[in-house]
Amino acid sequence: MECPKCGYSQPEGLTECQRCGLIFAKYRPVSERPAVSSSHTGTTTLGDLLWAAPSVDEPLFFWGRTLLLGGLLFLSLPLIFSVPASNMAGESFLHLVNLPFHEAGHFFFRPFGQFMMTLGGSLGQLLIPLICLGVLLLKTRDGFGAAVCFWWFGESVLDLAPYINDARAGVLPLLGGNTGRNSPYGFHDWEYLLTETGLLTWDHGLAWTAHIFGSIVMMLAMAWGGILLWRGYRAKIG
Repeated sequence: MECPKCGYSQPEGLTECQRCGLIFAKYRPVSERPAVSSSHTGTTTLGDLLWAAPSVDEPLFFWGRTLLLGGLLFLSLPLIFSVPASNMAGESFLHLVNLPFHEAGHFFFRPFGQFMMTLGGSLGQLLIPLICLGVLLLKTRDGFGAAVCFWWFGESVLDLAPYINDARAGVLPLLGGNTGRNSPYGFHDWEYLLTETGLLTWDHGLAWTAHIFGSIVMMLAMAWGGILLWRGYRAKIG
């Protein structure tokens, strides 16, 4: 007989393969084995990560998250229903949260030249929420925390809209007290970026694009977080 695993020829009647040690009585072809779900194999799908309901075994923890979601909604509505020219996002305390990451982005992208250094400020304040989202989703398996970071990413996009909108006007106060009008060329990030790319006359349209896209992301993030909390609550009472 031949071993079904390694193909080694050996006398009939043996209980295990003389070469690889396979126990013949325990062997079954793969085609005859029962299907094993991902939960039994220990693998986790993207859907498992995105929709895993948070535990409600600790009421303080659960209701704290519920209050946080309500707070995000409270902060979101005035920003979503504002216009880029109003600079409501720039006057929000959330702008002060984004500002350090914006300035750090200029520093980290400095080795890649003037254009990337200038763009790096905006990239910095967008990348940090996405990095936090990835860590919370993939490392700590915290879908609700990832939803909050997704909301932060949307708010960071919306936060850029007034700055983009000001590229030609140059009236917004910049870091240090200057404005785009009385600062050297290149000091206003989006005046420089849009001038260098030939898109300066598109500043208002691009600002509205950032505002709308950021608003949609914020709403999707809040819906995601709300669904997770509802699933956790239903699992508890069910």
